[in-house]
This record gives sequence, C-alpha cells and structure tokens, in this order.
Amino acid sequence: MEFNMENKVVVITGAARGIGFAIAEAFAKNRATVVIIDIVAEAVEKAVSKLESSGYTAFGYIGNVTDSAGIEALFAKIIQTHTKIDCLINNAGITRDNLVLRMKEEEWQMVLDINLKGSFICSQKAFKHMMKARCGCIINITSVIGIMGNAGQANYAASKGGLIAFTKSCAKEFASRGIRVNAVAPGFIETEMTASLSDEIRAEYAKVIPLQKMGSPLDVANLCLFLASDSASYISGQTIAVDGGLTMH
Repeated sequence: MEFNMENKVVVITGAARGIGFAIAEAFAKNRATVVIIDIVAEAVEKAVSKLESSGYTAFGYIGNVTDSAGIEALFAKIIQTHTKIDCLINNAGITRDNLVLRMKEEEWQMVLDINLKGSFICSQKAFKHMMKARCGCIINITSVIGIMGNAGQANYAASKGGLIAFTKSCAKEFASRGIRVNAVAPGFIETEMTASLSDEIRAEYAKVIPLQKMGSPLDVANLCLFLASDSASYISGQTIAVDGGLTMH
C-alpha cells in the first residue's frame, strides 16, 4: 500500500522485530522518517541497519516504555533531533500466559505495566508535543484478545481491553487539538512466534477464521499506514480488527 509519508516523523515502540518492525519498514518504504524504540540494544541496531541498507531513513533508540522519566527524556531528544512527532505507534507488548488460579501477581503486573501503562506513558509524553503543533495521531496496537478474551490470557486480555478503552478516552480528550487516536487489533498473524506451530495447530486456527488463513504483519502495517495518513483525517476513537473476520459482530 502506498501513502506519501514524506516529512512525517513516526515513532514506533517495540519495533525491532515482528509486527513492530513490519510497521517500521512499511512507513520507511513510504518515505517517513522512522524512529524505532526498543529495549534490546542489539535488536535496535540490527533493525536500523536493515532499513538503512535498503536506502530508508531510520533512527533507533533504547527505551523502556514503563520508565516515565526515561521516555520523557527520550521524546525530548527526538523532538530536538527531528523537530516533531507526527505519529506515535504504541506497539511494545508482552505475554505471560497462565490460568487465573495459577497466575502470579508478577505475571499480571508485568503484562499490565508494559502493555497498558507503557502505552499511557508514551502517549502522555507524545501528546505534550502534539498539542503544541495542534496535529498528530496515535495508533495503539491492541489485540482481538482484548475484544473476545481468551482462557489462560486474562492478564493480556485485560491489558489489551484496557488499551481499547484508553484509546476512546484519549480520542475524546484530544480531538479539539486536532489529534486523532485509534487502535488496531491484530488476530492470528504470521510471526516468528506462530512459525513454530505445527501444521495441525495452524489448520485448527484457520478453521475458526472466516477467511481461513492467518494474516501477515504487512496486513497490520498497511492499516497503520492508512490510519496515519491524511486519507484517515476523519477517523478517530476506532478499534479496527485485522483478523480475517474472526471477531465480526
């Protein structure tokens, strides 16, 4: 999908690999200045190097989304270097699956901290800069699990469901400043994690998806591109699933 993102500065958390990197690559291909934030230094260097070797403009920073002071300083550095933040994509997230009766409080808290609190911290810092510019957009990467729930993933479902509610509240708070906030909810997507699944398990997954196949990271990236573009200037407060029809109502 092609959108003109020239002169747009796009900050993506958790973008050194997986869906986050696919999003970064899609924006870079569309001429955006891509800023990758991730917690693993080696992965950040590798991701930036891969984009630069393809002739794209990319920058990488080490950052922990749960560190409020650290993120504030990092965003100030991004503004100093690039003068603005046009779009923030909150993609950083983890899973720590367990049944509720067996789940440790640390497993609950860690997932809520990174997936939900991390998105709050990054959004809050980005909003301060976007409000001065009176424009910008934030895209929160949630999940179909936040819509439908899942046994063994109560912490993940709570964090992603909370992110959907957070998206709607922010969209209402910042609309008057020209800032749009939306959420993207991926379903079963082909990633390194799903690549290790057996053919039998993949076939079982496909049976419950109306389109009868798993999606690709590019499917998620393309929707993010659209939502960040001027073509989506009248869309805010929405959660759009990229799931092959899995959660249709």
